[in-house]
Amino acid sequence: MKIFFILLISIFLNAQIVNFVMHKDISKQNKLMSINILDSKELIFEKTNIDELSALAFKDNILYALSDLGYLFHFEINLQDNKINSLKLFKKIKLTNKKSKELSKKKSDAEGMVFVKEKLYISFERKPRVDIYSLNGQKIKKYKINKELLDIDNYQGKNKALEAITYNKKYGVLVAPEKPLIYEDKKYHIIYGKKQIYKFKASKNLTAIEFINEDELLSLERDFDAFPYRRTTILKKVYLNRCVKNICESHILAKLESKDAWKLDNFEGLVNLGDNRFLMISDNNGSFFQKTLLVLFELVDFN
Repeated sequence: MKIFFILLISIFLNAQIVNFVMHKDISKQNKLMSINILDSKELIFEKTNIDELSALAFKDNILYALSDLGYLFHFEINLQDNKINSLKLFKKIKLTNKKSKELSKKKSDAEGMVFVKEKLYISFERKPRVDIYSLNGQKIKKYKINKELLDIDNYQGKNKALEAITYNKKYGVLVAPEKPLIYEDKKYHIIYGKKQIYKFKASKNLTAIEFINEDELLSLERDFDAFPYRRTTILKKVYLNRCVKNICESHILAKLESKDAWKLDNFEGLVNLGDNRFLMISDNNGSFFQKTLLVLFELVDFN
């Protein structure tokens, strides 16, 4: 009976995915960038409230999405033929502490997420920290990070804390704030490992980092203003093995700007699907005037 109920819920909670044209001449634009945008969809959820999606993780055709409100969503996703064909919600979970109590509002501002050994490592703003969670959204334990990252007064604002997190075996867990700490050089974003830091030139606010391969990161930066309408999304490659005095080489793969006729939103989440393909998602801030956009793209830069 319980299995039947879950199946019934999943049928009713298919997302309505609507083709979304990011640029009227996307083929021409793809030739000007080091990425190819393969598909872009607007996600509409009519049966349940799903807003403010800020982070993604992916494994075994399951897309995990995290909201700023402390909810974890499990989606079954179909990406056949490099298209976003369907998205089916089968779990919606409120993050809880070790005693299965739901997180308070102050502790719920989840921003970054990454898979590590069948667990989810989640980074937070407002009360900055990294905690380790089960796939069912229950906290397992804290993850130790640099002490300076635990103090919200070190950040440029309560909403500018631990926005991004990623992991691989060589570098371990890496975290980064949306903006440099108040006493750091504002020209560089800083990525923090256990014992090492990595800096790269800042263009806009940093919202996500994801490994491309063993030594290279893909960073997502954005500038978002609803009024006046000004939006920029930048994808950048960062070389962790090409650093001098902790400053790492980087270069821009794609720069999308509303002034160049790009239709953009508040992109915050990024995940590597394998085979040089990535998904990027936007946080609609719970606003009627914004959209939840899911974009599938591939890297074509191999330098």
